[in-house]
Amino acid sequence: MIGISKLYCGTVEQSDPLRYGRQSKDLPSHLLQFSKDKKPVVVWNVGRRCNLRCVHCYSQSRNIDYSGELSHEEGIALIDDLADYGAPVMLFSGGEPLMRPDIFELIERAAEKKMRAVVSTNGTMITADVAGKLQDAGLSYVGISLDGLEATNDKFRGVEGAFRRALEGVRNCLARDVKVGLRFTMTRSNYKDVPGILDLIEAEGIPRVCFYHLVYTGRGSELIESSRMSHEETRETVDLIMDRTKAMHEKGNPVEVLTVDNHTDGPYLYLRLLAEDPERAEGVLKLLEMNGGNSSGTGIGCVSWDGSVHPDQFWRHYSFGNVKDRPFSEIWTDLSDDLMNKLRHRKDYIKGRCAKCKWLNICNGNFRVRAEAVSGDLWAEEPDCYLTDEEIGI
Repeated sequence: MIGISKLYCGTVEQSDPLRYGRQSKDLPSHLLQFSKDKKPVVVWNVGRRCNLRCVHCYSQSRNIDYSGELSHEEGIALIDDLADYGAPVMLFSGGEPLMRPDIFELIERAAEKKMRAVVSTNGTMITADVAGKLQDAGLSYVGISLDGLEATNDKFRGVEGAFRRALEGVRNCLARDVKVGLRFTMTRSNYKDVPGILDLIEAEGIPRVCFYHLVYTGRGSELIESSRMSHEETRETVDLIMDRTKAMHEKGNPVEVLTVDNHTDGPYLYLRLLAEDPERAEGVLKLLEMNGGNSSGTGIGCVSWDGSVHPDQFWRHYSFGNVKDRPFSEIWTDLSDDLMNKLRHRKDYIKGRCAKCKWLNICNGNFRVRAEAVSGDLWAEEPDCYLTDEEIGI
């Protein structure tokens, strides 16, 4: 992820992560991306069932019962192993995680083990009572998905009324001091709603928003032709996000704004800042180097509902192993797996423009699963890199 407010608006300086030695266990949450040990943030899909029908769903969830999910006891064992291993964040996802009956107990366990417990939800189930239970369980943050304003979101999410219920969930979190933010996945069919979402954030006093670039997996793999943004549309939207973030900060509204799942945003932000403020741009470049770009299989991992371990939450067609058979900590450190080993040394395998790019150390080859979805080749160049040959040094 690229912190637009951190880097472009200067809310984080080069010295900030250095002060903590850049160790995951010591860094506050807003500096975790700059750690040097890259202990993994782990996404656990606690269940596959969901009450919505999102067009881009990577888990292809439906509102039906699924079998084979990790039991409560297996979930507790997973959390304990991750805590002992030093994973700094346990991100509970789904499907819709709030449909899992023991979700509050699992959150509480993660918090007791000194992990940052985060929930990624569609927000439609967060009543005032649920918001209170999330707070009592020790939740650090809840990310609520809104993929456009009302009409756009409800079409995207496949259920009428999803927008209003999600917004009510946001308000319930704010009323109970549960840290909350929005998650917005950008596609050709909804990116024009980005200004309206930013207006909504200001009007509602929402402190954080993450703008996700679409990854073509699950039902999202069906959107490559219809919803894939052009490079120009992406550049324009990232520019708009930077402009609006700066404007909010200048008028005393320091909303935390991030873009996620396309590390091209890092060098693009640096190049823009280089033209505006060369001196500060050099400090930002150092922070981008600390960030290190895409970390699938290293700094982020995923445990699926059935216990399968994946390089990230989008890479569901390959498993390193299963936590029912071996602890996550053993699976994650076993470099006898060919893909695991190659992801740790990916610069030796990346092809095309990416192999020649002067920003390779900044983006780390970007999203390999996206390259595979578009070209069929895991190591092909990143198809959604929107920088020109001149900008990447070719």
